[in-house]
Amino acid sequence: MSGQGTVALRLVGADVLRTDGLELGGAIGLADGVLQDVSEAREIDLSGYRILPGIIDLHGDGFERHVAPRRGAMKQMAEGIRATEAELAANGITTGVLAQFYSWEGGLRGPEFATEVFAGIAEVRAHLVTDLIPQLRFEIHLLDAYADLPEQISKWGVPYVVFNDHLPHDRLAEGKKPPRLTGQALKAGRNPEKHFEMLLDLHARKDDVPAALDALCKILNDKGVQIGSHDDHTANDRANWRERGARISEFPETAEAAEAARAAGDHIILGSPNVVRGGSHKGNASALDLITMGLCDALASDYHYPSPRRAALMLNKSGLLPLERAWGLVSSGPARVLGLRDRGTLEASKRADLVILDAQDQVAATLSGGCVSYMNGAIAARFLG
Repeated sequence: MSGQGTVALRLVGADVLRTDGLELGGAIGLADGVLQDVSEAREIDLSGYRILPGIIDLHGDGFERHVAPRRGAMKQMAEGIRATEAELAANGITTGVLAQFYSWEGGLRGPEFATEVFAGIAEVRAHLVTDLIPQLRFEIHLLDAYADLPEQISKWGVPYVVFNDHLPHDRLAEGKKPPRLTGQALKAGRNPEKHFEMLLDLHARKDDVPAALDALCKILNDKGVQIGSHDDHTANDRANWRERGARISEFPETAEAAEAARAAGDHIILGSPNVVRGGSHKGNASALDLITMGLCDALASDYHYPSPRRAALMLNKSGLLPLERAWGLVSSGPARVLGLRDRGTLEASKRADLVILDAQDQVAATLSGGCVSYMNGAIAARFLG
């Protein structure tokens, strides 16, 4: 973000969420992109609103609908990234991690498309208000990609890599075709039989994956790239990833895996749609149950950008967590996971990242680094009046 468009303002009259709770009728100042005392700055009366720390979304692939609304229809990737920012901002997200696949699935999840997405992010991110962070989701059985991957990650400017394994191993071990294979193959532009042969080949080489992962993770750790695992199922899964330096567990599928992560001091990220839905759409562990057990450091949008705000507010309104702790799962918690010490709370000298909610808990305005990224008509009248 260039910093252009930052303003010096004093927002008064709103309820302000501090680290120890809600300050009724508080005041907050911002200038030069950070929170600070600006007693002489122009005042904006925000009575009737609430000011909360901006949402930090640690993992979201909802941007796919913007960069490729129809297969082959999007040729200007940068325009899709700009549209993504508009949706993020409208949902109170001030820092967004865009999770792009590098997968055998091909199409929108293939290596070539990943290159286009990361190029599009690099092209426009300095001109946007929302802070966008690229994340690579790498399918671990793509053994032929390992040799070149560290150089590609450096070239793309990707600071965060998460490892996935979505191969249907049980079916492949029996030589059976997975469900929905034909549709998956056609989406990737492949003959279904050739696609099945590829899956069988990837599965057959599974014993070569652990050693290759060990070497790759060491390279990435040495380069300072943050790494994590996705869909841990057992305590042993988590232990194996921890040994490789992956201290982030994204969306653990079981309480066992989440408990193992917590016992070792690893970070646990859960999906906010899981909270909003009241359970996992895949039948995995309930995020509500894990949160109740204290097994969650952060909530991510996963595939639905409105969900972080909705999930945090639901956790509070249900009585499960006080507002500062519930909202911390989408602000200060994610900041700690990614080591972003300059944001996550409404404290002096922190980035002026904030979301303003109206009386119906809808996003009225979003500011990232002191710049307005979203504002609706009702609150705009107060700022412009």
